[in-house]
Amino acid sequence: QVRLVESGGGLVQAGASLTLSCASSGRTVSNYAMGWFRQAPGEERELVSFITKDGSDKDGRGVYYKDSVKGRFTISRDNAKNTVSLQMSSLKPEDTAVYYCAASSRNYNLALRRMYDYWGQGTQVTVSS
Repeated sequence: QVRLVESGGGLVQAGASLTLSCASSGRTVSNYAMGWFRQAPGEERELVSFITKDGSDKDGRGVYYKDSVKGRFTISRDNAKNTVSLQMSSLKPEDTAVYYCAASSRNYNLALRRMYDYWGQGTQVTVSS
């Protein structure tokens, strides 16, 4: 069993930065592909970024970003701390959403929500203009 807990959300102005953190209890994050999703009011939950089980934030191997966040968001994994982070910079009002961390025991089709086995409770990010 894996329990995921997100933190780091908040209210910021456009152009600011935030770093979201996802802490895992139970099995280590290195055993899973990890994803960050977000859901704005009235919208579907959408994939923001994922890193595969063997992916590396150092060289970008096995890492995906939604087009609208490329160059602004960075996903990283810290196996020693058993956490996955999402560094967000140059935030825009359209980034406002509840952000969810998710873990998948699979290493494929990671754009699909149904491929993820565990979800956190979400953390709110609000970007004012």
